Amino acid sequence: MAEKAFLYLETGSRIPFQFNPSDLTLTRSASWSGPAAKGRNAPQLKFEGGQSGTVTLSLTLDATVDGSSVVDRVSTLLSLVSVAGGLPGSDPSRQSVRPAWVELHWGKLDVPFRAVVQRLQVRYTYFAADGTPLRAKVDLSLLQYDDQDVLPRQNPTSFTPAPHAVHRVLPGETLDRVAAREYGDPGRWRLIAQANGIDDPLRIPSGTSLVVPELPVRRRG
Repeated sequence: MAEKAFLYLETGSRIPFQFNPSDLTLTRSASWSGPAAKGRNAPQLKFEGGQSGTVTLSLTLDATVDGSSVVDRVSTLLSLVSVAGGLPGSDPSRQSVRPAWVELHWGKLDVPFRAVVQRLQVRYTYFAADGTPLRAKVDLSLLQYDDQDVLPRQNPTSFTPAPHAVHRVLPGETLDRVAAREYGDPGRWRLIAQANGIDDPLRIPSGTSLVVPELPVRRRG
């Protein structure tokens, strides 16, 4: 059976694709600069830094089989550009809120970075006689959210930067098994759940990259 692509959300839920995309474009770039090269054909360039990667793809939503509206499916995708509550670092009192980041997974193909939905365009292409939208084309543009390989994440117990390991979830693996492997104690799964914003530790899509925080340091005295 062909595997279906899906978006894994920071909130712990996921949005399955009704149909797999027919094409996907991944773009990575870097910034280089150099002074004017008088008397030379080209300057010696200096690396300035990396740029956020992007992924663009198109999705087809279809409800012609049962005659229902595709609006609900479209609304689920539109929520990805809306502010989500309860995310790490969010503080509504200070207007510090944001949409959730996402990860694109498709069998053996995983986009190598977490991303936010930068742009979403919906085009309704087929309607019932009463005007009900039956089919839609959705163009998604995903923008890399952070540098997962380098960026130090906060220790969930002390809220201070600390090095973390990253664990890719195996098929059938649960958080207690990950904790047993990483810490030697399955009871410490809550540390991993908190660091990754996971609500259901028993339902984690295989291939998901999990931040494994360092154990809190016990202080004497």
